[in-house]
Amino acid sequence: MRLPRTVIVLGLVSFLNDAASEMITPLLPVFLTAVLGSGAAVVGLVEGVAEASASFLKIVSGRLADRGWRHKRLVLGGYALSNLCRPLIGLATAWPWVLGLRFLDRIGKGLRTAPRDALIAAATPEPLRGRAFGFHRALDNAGAVAGPLLAFALLRQDVPMTQVFLWSALPGALVLALLAFGLKEPARPAVAPKPPPLRWRALDPHLQGLILAGGALALAAAPEVFVVLWATGRGLEIAWVPLLWAAASAIKTPLALLGGEASDRLGRRAVLLGGWGVRVAMLVALALARDGVWLTWTLFLGYAGALALTEGPERALIGDHAPPARRATAYGLFHMVVGLAALPGGLLFGTLWQWWGSTVAFLCSAAVTALAAAILAWLTRRQPIFRPASPGNS
Repeated sequence: MRLPRTVIVLGLVSFLNDAASEMITPLLPVFLTAVLGSGAAVVGLVEGVAEASASFLKIVSGRLADRGWRHKRLVLGGYALSNLCRPLIGLATAWPWVLGLRFLDRIGKGLRTAPRDALIAAATPEPLRGRAFGFHRALDNAGAVAGPLLAFALLRQDVPMTQVFLWSALPGALVLALLAFGLKEPARPAVAPKPPPLRWRALDPHLQGLILAGGALALAAAPEVFVVLWATGRGLEIAWVPLLWAAASAIKTPLALLGGEASDRLGRRAVLLGGWGVRVAMLVALALARDGVWLTWTLFLGYAGALALTEGPERALIGDHAPPARRATAYGLFHMVVGLAALPGGLLFGTLWQWWGSTVAFLCSAAVTALAAAILAWLTRRQPIFRPASPGNS
């Protein structure tokens, strides 16, 4: 069965947007530390604020979409704000400017994320929902291959890092053109009824477990920008950072699709618990690894792959168990909790790294990640782990 047009268009949008974003992201920790002279704690602050800043807006935009605001306008406005602000990071002369621009970039993400995910869930029947979100995440990660490769090519031509940031405006412009002319607004009632509030006690246990576990995962997260610092600390040259980042995204692309399709067959819970278990193992390996070029590449790619396995199933599970009239709000709630936990999580990880070293930081991250998996397993303990994601069973 073919995926709907909405899923394909939004997948292509994510491909182009990530190409623009990932021209910058892998270079950002190097830009902050080597060019602007900041420490690891500042890197953690910038990334934490970047993820947490849009948290409340995600649930607000989801609520607005459920109340009848046009999904397409919310999505287009969010992508427009990000792609106007992001390239300007190249003009920053101090880390507070980077912080401010990353804040605006993530505000754009907060505006678009919940309505976009709701569009995908609404356009796709449940037996294909894991595949649809896996496809979307796969194209998102494919864009994260193209972006670093473009940055790598520019750097190898001796283009300054700051100008690489400015070049990211080109794929960003294509994002806005594709959304404006390629995405169709779904039909809606003449007068959209006000949806009932989303109450925590009324949520399905799967949703409660995923939201709580997602917050714990964000609190425990080892941001990939820190894995970049880990790699450069082991001797990786700066010019090769975009290539390593691209390779990681190349690994993520098939694994995101595989994880989503596997959750359609095996059930969301099985894939989530398995993927989070792999993530714990990779964090421990990062903490205890010895020096070696090939080992550095292998662990970096392995950690990236572990992250990708659960991207599709997380979003598909929300689509399965959220009431249709409050689906965008449910996505907003999930993303809000994850974003709010990201700020203290990024600061904590950066502080642990700066004061006690990367080994302690990665081991603490592994411990809390294992706790997050236990939360989901406990709250959904009455369901068998392996269960097909048919209507009502995931």
